[in-house]
Amino acid sequence: MPDAAIQTTHLSKTYAASGRMPAKDALKDVSLTIPRGSFFGLLGPNGAGKSTLINILAGLVNKTAGEAKVWGYDIEEEMREARRSIGIVPQELNIDPFFSPRELLEVQAGLYGVPKAERTTEAILKQVGLLDKADAYARSLSGGMRRRLLVAKAMVHKPPILVLDEPTAGVDVELRHQLWESVKALNEAGTTVLLTTHYLEEAEQLCDRIAIINHGRLIACDTKDALLQRLDAKELTVVVGEDIEAVPEALEGRFNVEYRAGRRLVFRYQPSHVEIRDILRAVNENGLTISDLTTEESDLEDIFLSLTRGEDPEQAAS
Repeated sequence: MPDAAIQTTHLSKTYAASGRMPAKDALKDVSLTIPRGSFFGLLGPNGAGKSTLINILAGLVNKTAGEAKVWGYDIEEEMREARRSIGIVPQELNIDPFFSPRELLEVQAGLYGVPKAERTTEAILKQVGLLDKADAYARSLSGGMRRRLLVAKAMVHKPPILVLDEPTAGVDVELRHQLWESVKALNEAGTTVLLTTHYLEEAEQLCDRIAIINHGRLIACDTKDALLQRLDAKELTVVVGEDIEAVPEALEGRFNVEYRAGRRLVFRYQPSHVEIRDILRAVNENGLTISDLTTEESDLEDIFLSLTRGEDPEQAAS
């Protein structure tokens, strides 16, 4: 088995001009490695190039330049093997309402050329928690069940890679949790998962590695923990026992601190330069007692905004 489930090298895609629409560079020199067995997040604003990348990997869009391999197979030179190695869960609910889950999976397996003797329809339905609904009409399934059925459809040919393109858009919290329990089980069983999502807290909870695309360029790719360390910023709120109406002068001169109602002092600091014990010691040295304290760290949303907030540098230059 390859070390990289997916690998792209200088991958680019330019859509030709059409009518009044100018040519558009949807992907620009993207080199990306997704390790085998990982739960990988692909993030970016609308129009960043995420769907273009996924569609190239799935064989739905032709690349303009560069290379892409799926499970070690070149998507052009070894097209059949590459497509057999990937399962796509689309954002849209493209399910025939008059088929049962069992029938839908059997049809999908037939489209992939899976011999009847090698089909594992019941095992897949059990894996996604739909075995008890195997013979019910798809139209009778709840929204969460339909999402899980899409996952099952993508797994009929036993691909080692599962791609989920905005799978929980418009889905309520409970249904999202149901879907993720199924997907996490697949990942723990060895399936590599590539997720695109606009719910950053979702990516932060699920993914072990994350890439961020903006204006067609790969602007970040690292482990989740390494990305979170990029923003060297924390916030410490100290509630003091004494009545105060402003920040003590001795503290104001040493720290970035703000007074808030309720006897609260909010310190903003860089952990690489300031230790929390230094702040607490300074508070005590100013005759204040600490009755409570809370800390707030940077999250993935902070990283995402800091990296994608600016405009396209090429457009800015022009």
